[in-house]
Amino acid sequence: MKAAGTVYLVGAGPGDAGLLTLRGAELLGRADVVVYDALVNPELLRLAPPTAEIIYGGKRARAHAIPQEQLNALLVQKAREGKTVVRLKGGDPYLFGRGGEEAEELAAARIPFEVVPGISSIYAAPNYAGIPLTHRSCCSSFTVFTGHEDPTKGGTSLDYAQLARTPGTKVILMGVERIREIAEELMRHGMDGATPVGMVRWGTTGRQESLVGTLATIADLAAERGFTAPAVTVIGEVVHLRERLNWFEHRPLFGQRIVVTRTREQASQLSRQLLELGADVLEIPTIKIAPLTDRQQLEDLKDALEGIGCYDWLVFTSPNGVTAFFDYFFKVFGDVRALGNVRLAAIGPATAAKLQELHLRVDAMPRQYLAKQVAQAIREHGSVENLKILLLRAETANPELPRLLSEMGAIVDDVACYRTVAETEDVTGAAERFKEEGADWITFTSSSTVEHFHARFDLPACLAQFPRLKTASIGPETSKALQRLNVTPTVEAREHTIEGLVQALRRWRPAE
Repeated sequence: MKAAGTVYLVGAGPGDAGLLTLRGAELLGRADVVVYDALVNPELLRLAPPTAEIIYGGKRARAHAIPQEQLNALLVQKAREGKTVVRLKGGDPYLFGRGGEEAEELAAARIPFEVVPGISSIYAAPNYAGIPLTHRSCCSSFTVFTGHEDPTKGGTSLDYAQLARTPGTKVILMGVERIREIAEELMRHGMDGATPVGMVRWGTTGRQESLVGTLATIADLAAERGFTAPAVTVIGEVVHLRERLNWFEHRPLFGQRIVVTRTREQASQLSRQLLELGADVLEIPTIKIAPLTDRQQLEDLKDALEGIGCYDWLVFTSPNGVTAFFDYFFKVFGDVRALGNVRLAAIGPATAAKLQELHLRVDAMPRQYLAKQVAQAIREHGSVENLKILLLRAETANPELPRLLSEMGAIVDDVACYRTVAETEDVTGAAERFKEEGADWITFTSSSTVEHFHARFDLPACLAQFPRLKTASIGPETSKALQRLNVTPTVEAREHTIEGLVQALRRWRPAE
């Protein structure tokens, strides 16, 4: 009989993917099955192996993808199949998340399980809104209660009289829909209507919204704003500290939803910088890198590898080209010394860094992908006349560079070493969210990201559907691809790098 697997009840944290614990990340990395809830940041699913079975467990008010009893049975079933199961739950598994019920079911079925605590929105959401739950000048205690009780109960189990007279901060989870009733009950039992109240929606993420009022006004304010779940409510004098301690919402790109279209493997570099600046990032990779399949292209690459010692320069135009070429190279030679005395040119610091990972010195590095600058960087080492230059690029690439080098007298072999193909998967649901809600920016880092995004979404139609949507280009070649669609980029990076693109977003100001 096959040994039972283990179920891990893992707290996914309050929304910011960076707040997942190391233990949680480790377990996701070796999961066979992941069952996740609605409030889990879907970006965390990328930590699971590509082979993992991903199951949406749902559980928002009135919208349960899988009823709790069936979900409990599912965990038991998957474990009995000998699988490692990660039950990914928003916040902490044992704090108003029914994790205790799931653990009881596993214990009754004699299934091994482990509970991995998570950071709770109880304190994380107020933290990101500038509201500490305790402070020596205000209070030294806090009380937490839920505004969403078991609907099968005959009445509330909350003792509002006790809550009203208990000193300290009060924190309400899942209470947005009942905030008027809760506020009225607290005031009816003696709480001052002028008591400050703060509400934090989608706390710790780029979607965060905050609302401040008093016990007497908060329900009307929430109704006027259309303030809906998920949100945490804080009642008490500590809310006044938000004016001085609101660190997260003052970040330069806070409130800006930005689409990243780079390949899944490369997206993190740009996404990380945008998240640090407070943006709400939607990673929607439009391309992925694939090996060559065309027989003639493979023959050309094979010939170039066999004659590698005859070249004076190897020119790499992207980190993808470096990775793809050396994958083929090491299969043939197995030793980097087979490159001989060839010189290396890399366009941009990211491409140069990829070569430096292989302990290869870069001889020429134009920062911008402009044919004239590439040619000039190579010519600074002497005349290029009669030099043999090998360009290692994508299957489809701009013909301007090889033409310019040839006109200068070089002998140029323009050889493909990888393909860019359309990425259509939507593992995290980011593409669906974009279709429904739009964004503030779409960032494009190459001509191919423009072309594949347009093929998938119809870029001009998106710009018409979402008037606030703007486009950001990494450089002239990418901008040309946009202009071919009759789209003028809102901003173009001065320095044609990821850092330059981020700076362009930071500098942009709407026209007066």
